[in-house]
Amino acid sequence: MAPRERATATVAGTPMSLVTASTQIAAAPADVWKLVMDPAALGRWVTIHRKLLRADDGPPHKGYRMDQQIQMRGVHLDVHWKLVECRPCELAVWEGKGPTRSHARSEYALQPQDGGTRFDYRNEFRPPLGPLGAVVSRALVGGMPEREARRTLDRLRTEMERVDR
Repeated sequence: MAPRERATATVAGTPMSLVTASTQIAAAPADVWKLVMDPAALGRWVTIHRKLLRADDGPPHKGYRMDQQIQMRGVHLDVHWKLVECRPCELAVWEGKGPTRSHARSEYALQPQDGGTRFDYRNEFRPPLGPLGAVVSRALVGGMPEREARRTLDRLRTEMERVDR
């Protein structure tokens, strides 16, 4: 993918929704990692991020925790994240718990490619109430997750490729 192409996304619906998106960024994996793993920088690239509620001190590592407020369709939701896998400059896997026993799993995979970084994003969301919750979730958010994934990766790429960084 050329550095300026838009991110791509796909969605599959079962009791779990899955969103994947990828983009090519004209920046080194270490630089991309530094931004995406800085909880204080979430507002610079994550479109649904509203507020960092708290984060552990120090650099992210396996077991690191943070609490984030996001906004979906005008509703603020608090999500409690734990970093369950961390390979610096390569892979971060976050598991999150949200309201009413909803669960999410977000993965950031980085790899050097064409003098920059290929950034692959994957998010699994499990709404409460099993299949019924999945139907309600799809009715409420529709195609929003894949649109937001594309917008988020577009913002990440733009932020990383700014000359005045």
